[in-house]
Amino acid sequence: MTITFADLIPLLPLLIATLTVVFVMSAIAIKRNYLIAYGITTLGLIIAAWISFYLMPSAEHQITPLLIVDSYSLFFTAVVCLTAAGICVLSFPYFSDLQDNKEEYFLLLGIATIGSIVLVSSNHFVSMIIGIETLSMCLYGMVAYPVQNGKSAAFALEAAVKYLVLSAAASGFMLFGMALIYAQTGSLEFSSVTSSLTPSGAGGQFATTALILLFTGLAFKLSLAPFHIWTPDVYQGSPLPATIYLATIGKAVTFIVLLRIVVSTDALSLQSVNQAIALVAIASIILGNLLALLQENIKRILSYSSIAHMGYLLIALIASIDSNGTLSTETITMYLVAYIIMSLGAFGVASVLSSSDADLDNIEDYEGLFWRDPWLACIFTGMLLSLAGIPLTVGFIGKFYVFFSGVESELWGLLVVLIIGSGIGLYYYLRIVYKMLLSSEDNDSPNDGVLPRDFSADAVLAITFLLLLFLGIYPTPLTSIIESISSNIL
Repeated sequence: MTITFADLIPLLPLLIATLTVVFVMSAIAIKRNYLIAYGITTLGLIIAAWISFYLMPSAEHQITPLLIVDSYSLFFTAVVCLTAAGICVLSFPYFSDLQDNKEEYFLLLGIATIGSIVLVSSNHFVSMIIGIETLSMCLYGMVAYPVQNGKSAAFALEAAVKYLVLSAAASGFMLFGMALIYAQTGSLEFSSVTSSLTPSGAGGQFATTALILLFTGLAFKLSLAPFHIWTPDVYQGSPLPATIYLATIGKAVTFIVLLRIVVSTDALSLQSVNQAIALVAIASIILGNLLALLQENIKRILSYSSIAHMGYLLIALIASIDSNGTLSTETITMYLVAYIIMSLGAFGVASVLSSSDADLDNIEDYEGLFWRDPWLACIFTGMLLSLAGIPLTVGFIGKFYVFFSGVESELWGLLVVLIIGSGIGLYYYLRIVYKMLLSSEDNDSPNDGVLPRDFSADAVLAITFLLLLFLGIYPTPLTSIIESISSNIL
């Protein structure tokens, strides 16, 4: 297949992200400068996001069998790049006091973003595994980055090793599944395996096994129960910017790949696959919320919360078989955007209050935050209430979409679990808010002795907070975009 210049136009966001990495690498080779590496990375990602939005209305382009660039992939490319730029901004003050070479951190973040862009455009199992491994390999380094920085070193290294070993196991499951699909069909394109994945197909059992292996590997990456064991330890041990990347971009792009596989292969027509996903959804919601009740560490609370939120998304995924895919696709897209905003804001507040040497992540550390720093406390409260699904927040809109798709598909059992899980979640979110409202005997600033506040980091938090409220009160601009792009994934 010959690739022309016209074929490269839809790939401009990916190419710009790649050039950004090259420029950062060259800048490091010429002269190490933390500010320059940060500036190039942030600017390059913002430009890539802007071009993605610009190309989105007219995009519908197949780039080799491996990649498809449509409005859906470009929308999430823009979301990924903007989120990565926000993480860059939050990372700058966090790593400022790191007594080590810190420019390579932005190099790792840029390459991870390239892998994420490849994932959202994947139309082939080969490009899927390339994207996942590119993302994962960089995250290993990001998780262990402050490995020579005092007391945080041991925790970061332990988290990185756990993530490396378990992520490698997940990749192994996916490769076995891909091998079975190739043996059955002779192809690794998502769309080419449809006939074999239906119950009437000649290799129905073969294909079912392959799909379950693929789903198991993706469930590890999404930290779905019972494959979630690594999540709280890795979240707690990682530096906060790496935790943010794992919780937002890492989860979102992996779920998009899962969505494309399900939609392209009609996998939910297999009763065994449908039942397996339903059981995983129930286990993720119940275990995620119950285990969050027992935690005293903010990172661990939010990690278990993320497990439950992935379970909510699986409900919308299951609903797609009965709603012809359209409504559920819109639901998943809306919830993913809401989840990215909420997680970025919640972890972002913790990042602003922390440094690479000492994370402020114990729930007791936030006691009296309303009286010491009302600005950050209000933002954190908004993010927690949105995660709980309180009205007038974007989290409520996302959860309402999930509930409505479940009602339309008559998934009453799963909806009962969703309601129970949401009730439990409300308790531990309000528990954190209650701690922040308590008067503290310590009148010092919560970030005293760590780092001075950074204006750019505050700006990122302000933007996420405004999006949280605006899209919660008036979601029409976002829903109209989602409605226009969702049909492209079908």
